[in-house]
Amino acid sequence: MKLVLTRLGAWLCIAILCLLAACTSQSAPESNFVLLDGSRMSTSQLRGKVTLVNFWATSCTTCVAEMPQIIATYGKYQPQGFDTVAVAMSYDPPSYVVNFAQTRHLPFKVAIDNTGAIAQAWGDVKLTPTTYLLDKQGAIVKRYVGAPNFAELHQLIEKLLAAT
Repeated sequence: MKLVLTRLGAWLCIAILCLLAACTSQSAPESNFVLLDGSRMSTSQLRGKVTLVNFWATSCTTCVAEMPQIIATYGKYQPQGFDTVAVAMSYDPPSYVVNFAQTRHLPFKVAIDNTGAIAQAWGDVKLTPTTYLLDKQGAIVKRYVGAPNFAELHQLIEKLLAAT
Protein backbone atom coordinates (compact mmCIF):
# COMPACT_ATOMS: atom_id res chain seq x y z
CA MET A 1 0.00 0.00 0.00
CA LYS A 2 2.82 2.41 0.90
CA LEU A 3 4.56 1.69 -2.44
CA VAL A 4 1.35 2.50 -4.35
CA LEU A 5 0.95 5.80 -2.49
CA THR A 6 4.62 6.67 -3.11
CA ARG A 7 4.23 6.00 -6.84
CA LEU A 8 0.96 7.91 -6.90
CA GLY A 9 2.65 10.82 -5.12
CA ALA A 10 5.51 10.77 -7.64
CA TRP A 11 3.10 10.75 -10.58
CA LEU A 12 1.10 13.56 -9.00
CA CYS A 13 4.28 15.66 -8.61
CA ILE A 14 5.23 15.01 -12.22
CA ALA A 15 1.74 15.96 -13.38
CA ILE A 16 1.81 19.19 -11.38
CA LEU A 17 5.27 20.11 -12.73
CA CYS A 18 4.11 19.45 -16.30
CA LEU A 19 1.02 21.57 -15.74
CA LEU A 20 3.12 24.40 -14.31
CA ALA A 21 5.50 24.22 -17.26
CA ALA A 22 2.58 24.38 -19.69
CA CYS A 23 1.04 27.30 -17.86
CA THR A 24 4.26 29.30 -17.75
CA SER A 25 5.06 29.07 -21.46
CA GLN A 26 4.44 32.55 -22.73
CA SER A 27 2.69 33.09 -26.03
CA ALA A 28 4.21 35.60 -28.37
CA PRO A 29 2.36 38.91 -28.05
CA GLU A 30 -0.10 39.74 -30.78
CA SER A 31 1.66 42.22 -33.03
CA ASN A 32 1.14 43.62 -36.50
CA PHE A 33 4.23 43.86 -38.64
CA VAL A 34 4.62 46.15 -41.66
CA LEU A 35 7.08 44.48 -44.01
CA LEU A 36 9.46 46.26 -46.37
CA ASP A 37 7.31 45.36 -49.36
CA GLY A 38 4.38 47.19 -47.73
CA SER A 39 2.47 44.03 -46.85
CA ARG A 40 1.23 43.36 -43.34
CA MET A 41 1.53 40.31 -41.16
CA SER A 42 0.46 39.45 -37.63
CA THR A 43 1.94 37.23 -34.96
CA SER A 44 -0.93 34.78 -35.40
CA GLN A 45 0.32 34.14 -38.95
CA LEU A 46 3.56 32.76 -37.52
CA ARG A 47 1.80 29.78 -35.96
CA GLY A 48 2.47 26.46 -37.62
CA LYS A 49 6.16 27.22 -38.09
CA VAL A 50 9.13 27.45 -35.79
CA THR A 51 10.02 31.14 -36.01
CA LEU A 52 12.91 33.39 -35.11
CA VAL A 53 11.92 36.99 -34.34
CA ASN A 54 15.03 39.17 -34.31
CA PHE A 55 14.99 42.78 -33.08
CA TRP A 56 17.95 44.56 -34.64
CA ALA A 57 19.31 47.86 -35.97
CA THR A 58 21.66 48.80 -38.78
CA SER A 59 23.69 50.82 -36.24
CA CYS A 60 24.19 47.77 -34.00
CA THR A 61 27.58 46.16 -34.71
CA THR A 62 26.58 42.86 -33.09
CA CYS A 63 23.40 42.79 -35.19
CA VAL A 64 25.33 43.36 -38.40
CA ALA A 65 27.94 40.76 -37.40
CA GLU A 66 25.35 38.06 -36.61
CA MET A 67 23.22 38.63 -39.73
CA PRO A 68 25.19 36.18 -41.96
CA GLN A 69 24.54 33.45 -39.37
CA ILE A 70 20.85 34.34 -39.22
CA ILE A 71 20.73 34.15 -43.03
CA ALA A 72 22.50 30.75 -42.94
CA THR A 73 20.14 29.48 -40.22
CA TYR A 74 17.13 30.53 -42.28
CA GLY A 75 18.55 28.88 -45.40
CA LYS A 76 19.26 25.64 -43.56
CA TYR A 77 15.88 25.23 -41.84
CA GLN A 78 13.38 27.14 -44.00
CA PRO A 79 12.60 24.07 -46.16
CA GLN A 80 11.61 22.22 -42.96
CA GLY A 81 9.05 24.79 -41.80
CA PHE A 82 11.26 27.45 -40.19
CA ASP A 83 10.69 31.18 -40.61
CA THR A 84 12.46 34.38 -39.62
CA VAL A 85 11.21 37.92 -39.10
CA ALA A 86 13.81 40.66 -38.61
CA VAL A 87 12.25 43.65 -36.86
CA ALA A 88 14.17 46.92 -37.28
CA MET A 89 13.99 49.19 -34.27
CA SER A 90 12.01 52.42 -34.39
CA TYR A 91 15.12 54.62 -34.29
CA ASP A 92 16.58 52.94 -37.39
CA PRO A 93 15.99 55.13 -40.48
CA PRO A 94 13.79 53.17 -42.91
CA SER A 95 16.10 54.00 -45.84
CA TYR A 96 19.02 52.38 -43.95
CA VAL A 97 16.95 49.26 -43.28
CA VAL A 98 15.88 48.98 -46.92
CA ASN A 99 19.46 49.49 -48.11
CA PHE A 100 20.78 46.89 -45.65
CA ALA A 101 18.14 44.33 -46.61
CA GLN A 102 18.81 44.83 -50.33
CA THR A 103 22.60 44.88 -50.23
CA ARG A 104 22.81 41.89 -47.87
CA HIS A 105 20.09 40.01 -49.81
CA LEU A 106 18.11 39.19 -46.66
CA PRO A 107 15.98 36.21 -47.71
CA PHE A 108 13.43 36.47 -44.88
CA LYS A 109 10.75 38.94 -43.84
CA VAL A 110 11.97 42.34 -42.64
CA ALA A 111 9.67 44.65 -40.72
CA ILE A 112 10.13 48.21 -39.51
CA ASP A 113 8.79 49.05 -36.06
CA ASN A 114 8.10 52.72 -36.85
CA THR A 115 6.35 53.51 -33.57
CA GLY A 116 8.18 51.18 -31.20
CA ALA A 117 4.90 49.40 -30.42
CA ILE A 118 6.20 45.99 -31.47
CA ALA A 119 9.32 46.27 -29.29
CA GLN A 120 7.11 47.46 -26.42
CA ALA A 121 4.73 44.50 -26.82
CA TRP A 122 7.61 41.99 -26.85
CA GLY A 123 8.83 42.96 -23.39
CA ASP A 124 9.93 46.54 -23.99
CA VAL A 125 12.93 45.52 -26.09
CA LYS A 126 15.63 48.17 -25.85
CA LEU A 127 18.85 46.20 -26.38
CA THR A 128 19.79 44.87 -29.79
CA PRO A 129 20.04 42.23 -30.87
CA THR A 130 17.22 40.64 -28.93
CA THR A 131 15.95 37.44 -30.49
CA TYR A 132 12.98 35.22 -29.68
CA LEU A 133 12.51 31.62 -30.78
CA LEU A 134 8.87 30.56 -31.11
CA ASP A 135 7.52 27.04 -31.35
CA LYS A 136 4.86 25.96 -33.84
CA GLN A 137 2.09 27.00 -31.42
CA GLY A 138 3.46 30.54 -31.17
CA ALA A 139 4.90 30.16 -27.66
CA ILE A 140 8.20 31.83 -26.80
CA VAL A 141 10.68 29.03 -26.17
CA LYS A 142 13.86 31.08 -25.77
CA ARG A 143 14.92 34.73 -25.58
CA TYR A 144 18.43 35.80 -26.44
CA VAL A 145 19.88 39.21 -25.62
CA GLY A 146 23.03 39.58 -27.67
CA ALA A 147 24.16 37.13 -30.31
CA PRO A 148 22.97 33.59 -29.62
CA ASN A 149 25.23 30.57 -29.53
CA PHE A 150 24.26 29.38 -33.00
CA ALA A 151 25.21 25.72 -32.42
CA GLU A 152 22.83 25.60 -29.43
CA LEU A 153 20.19 27.57 -31.35
CA HIS A 154 20.35 25.05 -34.21
CA GLN A 155 19.90 22.14 -31.79
CA LEU A 156 16.84 23.83 -30.30
CA ILE A 157 15.41 24.59 -33.76
CA GLU A 158 15.87 20.96 -34.79
CA LYS A 159 14.12 19.78 -31.62
CA LEU A 160 11.20 22.15 -32.20
CA LEU A 161 10.90 21.23 -35.88
CA ALA A 162 10.76 17.53 -34.93
CA ALA A 163 7.96 18.13 -32.38
CA THR A 164 4.42 17.62 -33.58
